[in-house]
Amino acid sequence: MIRFARQLLIGTAGLGLMLGGAAPAVARAKTTDTDATIASDSEARANAIVRQMTLDEKIAMVHGTFGSTILRTSPTEKRTGAGHVPGVPRLGVPDLFESDASLGVANGGQMRKGDVATALPSSLMTAATFDPPIAYAGGAMIGAETRAKGFNVLLAGGANLVRDPRNGRNFEYLSEDVLLTGRMAGESVRGIQSNDIVSTIKHYALNAQETGRNVLDARLSEAALRESDLLAFQMAMEVGRPGSVMCGYNQVNGHYACENAVLLNDVLKRDWGFTGWVMSDWGAVHSTAKAANAGLDQESGQELDKQVFFGGPLKAAVMSGQVSSARLDDMVRRILRTMIAHRLLDNPTPAAPQPIDYRAHADVAQKTAEAGMVLLKNDRSVLPFAATAKHILLVGAHADIGVLSGGGSSQVRPASGVALELPMPGGGPLSGFIKITYHASSPLAAIRARAPGAEVTYLDGSDVAATAAAAKRADLVLVFAQQWRSEAVDVESLALPDAQDALISAVAAANPKTVVVLETGGAVSMPWIDRVGAVLAAWYPGERGGQAIARVVFGDVNPSGRLPITFPASDTQAPRPDIPGLQLVKAAAAEAARKPVNPDISTVDLTGGVPSFPVEYPEGADAGYRWFQATGARPLFPFGHGLSYTTFAYRGLRVTGGDAPRVTFTVTNTGRVAGADVPQVYATRPGFNGVQVRRLVGFEKVKLAPGESRTVEVDVDPRLIADYDPARKGWHVRAGAMPISVGHSVSDIALNGTASIKDRRWTQ
Repeated sequence: MIRFARQLLIGTAGLGLMLGGAAPAVARAKTTDTDATIASDSEARANAIVRQMTLDEKIAMVHGTFGSTILRTSPTEKRTGAGHVPGVPRLGVPDLFESDASLGVANGGQMRKGDVATALPSSLMTAATFDPPIAYAGGAMIGAETRAKGFNVLLAGGANLVRDPRNGRNFEYLSEDVLLTGRMAGESVRGIQSNDIVSTIKHYALNAQETGRNVLDARLSEAALRESDLLAFQMAMEVGRPGSVMCGYNQVNGHYACENAVLLNDVLKRDWGFTGWVMSDWGAVHSTAKAANAGLDQESGQELDKQVFFGGPLKAAVMSGQVSSARLDDMVRRILRTMIAHRLLDNPTPAAPQPIDYRAHADVAQKTAEAGMVLLKNDRSVLPFAATAKHILLVGAHADIGVLSGGGSSQVRPASGVALELPMPGGGPLSGFIKITYHASSPLAAIRARAPGAEVTYLDGSDVAATAAAAKRADLVLVFAQQWRSEAVDVESLALPDAQDALISAVAAANPKTVVVLETGGAVSMPWIDRVGAVLAAWYPGERGGQAIARVVFGDVNPSGRLPITFPASDTQAPRPDIPGLQLVKAAAAEAARKPVNPDISTVDLTGGVPSFPVEYPEGADAGYRWFQATGARPLFPFGHGLSYTTFAYRGLRVTGGDAPRVTFTVTNTGRVAGADVPQVYATRPGFNGVQVRRLVGFEKVKLAPGESRTVEVDVDPRLIADYDPARKGWHVRAGAMPISVGHSVSDIALNGTASIKDRRWTQ
């Protein structure tokens, strides 16, 4: 059951998108009488509890331990997640048990051996489906497992825009686009919270690289920030209504995100009307009075901070008047009000673990993978594979045993098992926490099962000459190429590591029917692109990735994924050709390597000895594909690109203007097989340097039989065609004729029209 009423954690100023499967691109939610009643009840009950609490009980609720300490302090405790905050048993307030993350109930690193969960594909793959119901289903699934395991807070909801293609954590985020990120993140959070638990949304805000993430100062003007990263968060919160917002490690315009009064007090709580609570990331707190007065409500993972800022120091600050008693009460009230609204008090998580249908949940992961694979190239219809193929060769990336996953706090040990686990390259203080992990879903086994009459063999590719010779004898070749990414470290180059480019070139020269399957956490460069027959972006495909890949390459599933990020032609096309701060981090790492390593993660200095440094964003609000348009750079593959085994045509464009444009058109499957299309609606506006650029303002996934047509209707959120005016603290749509386009991607436009827009101003 979807409990919209129990998710009323944003006031009327922030109510917004509540989306279903075939809804328009944007639909405003309405506050119901039930919403208002539950909000009022939650407020009254929270106030009653706060009045009965002692000062020490209040202080105890606003700081929590790093999850690994639960086992050390309570040997009988079985919930070994990311964090723990004690409740108030005498008042019926349960403890908060928190678990990572967006890709499943994380259980890697410091987690208890034998614990398993369902591993979703990477968030980029979920976004590549362009299908909000799939995001909801994935969220509902991991939310159900979270509850069954006894957790009541899930540290999910990554909503940061992809601004740097080398960011190590891009696989945990969704896209470079505001609308796509907002819708998909919001639906995932909404699904999670349908299980009477709380989800966060994170990492607020402008958390766009891992290099120096604990010290960097992200600098962007208020208008550009409101029109990009903050708008993505705002839209996601309007859809999902998360109970908590997690502030990030980085600084934003000179202040750490977790003590940034503009972000927390002004934007989040005042302008958006957020009534949930703000928790810190683990190790992201740097002060007591400044952080509390700026809007931080709870210190998380306190062992990773230099001291427990919201423990004894906060009590002293309250008693001295540096932090008012009213502010402390507000911090506690926000936590309690959210817990009550999400039924943590009335329907607490079970004391004993509950049964989980891992097979059914794996079906959710597989469906996501099948819908999120992006067919980038398919010359001469190399794909789908013909059933008559007699000899199929698979090469590389451990495709004989499993599929790659991303590293860090989102790591999931799947119920299907781990095929291979390798140490983090270079070692270092996080090497006990971060591993290179392959889920036990063998593409080789899946393809053998799908083609029982064929000879299907595997080579690891280490002997390039022998591999090329074997490829020449094969009917079809699948080269699995990989690039591992992880929290805490960026990739220095978009090039595939370990001489994979040379291997692919040699195999393609030997056999033109070479298909490259990319298992990556983001964009990669492809110097061999003109020599291979087909390229399939399989991202990190989750615990049933092998089966999903087999079904797509044999045509049991018609690929329908679209790129949620731009694939640059080279590293130099990025707004920042070099990763800011990389040399500082390398120097600090070299110095640290000369010192003994303590394997206990709770003793790690998260700054790594790196001084603060600025990161400038010359693209402003025009992240991703809009940067490419504004600069005239031609990418390898554009945002929204994706091929199918069938074809689609658009016709009959009708555009109405006024306060908010409405776009209507018809989609027809003009091919011979059933398939799903993602028509994309773009509005053209001036970019950061005055160049006219397209911006996604609507999309819909449409499933059609051969010859079938369907009418698509999209309502455009006026914020997507507006400028933010910092002086007036509001939005401004300028009157005039605005070009509207419908395309297969941002670069492949099929229909053009014009909306006559009225001049309009409004505040939050």
